Parts: sequence; C-alpha cells; structure tokens
Amino acid sequence: MKCEEANHVCDKNQYKEAGFLEKIRLTIHLIYCRACRKYSSRNNKLSKAIERSDLKTMDHKIKKEIKEVLKSELNN
Repeated sequence: MKCEEANHVCDKNQYKEAGFLEKIRLTIHLIYCRACRKYSSRNNKLSKAIERSDLKTMDHKIKKEIKEVLKSELNN
C-alpha cells in the first residue's frame, strides 16, 4: 500500500467507511511507515477535538436565504 492510499483509507476508517481488508492493509502499512502513523495520530486528535467542541451550525434554510440576499446585493 502506498502512503497516499494509506492516508485515504485512514480518512475512510475515521468515518467508519473502510472495509475489513482495507483496515488490515492499513494496519500493516502503519507498522512500518512512521509518516503515516503520524498522519493517523493527528487525524484522530483532530476528529476527537471536533467531537468535543460541540459545534452548532446554521439552519440550511437560513443559509439559503442569506446566500440569496448576498447574490441579489452583488447583482445590484
């Protein structure tokens, strides 16, 4: 497994989208690749920080309304 693929599988694994075989291949790759272990570690830390942050997002309807207002203002 190349590092690019390992990073992609690492991302998929974070979102529970990686298959069983991909997880095994990633684990083997992480055993011998220091750079990918570091990437994986940072990725996990980032995900945990985002989960703990308790972010609130704007309602989709409100976003759409703001976007329309901005478009109309820019066209004037």
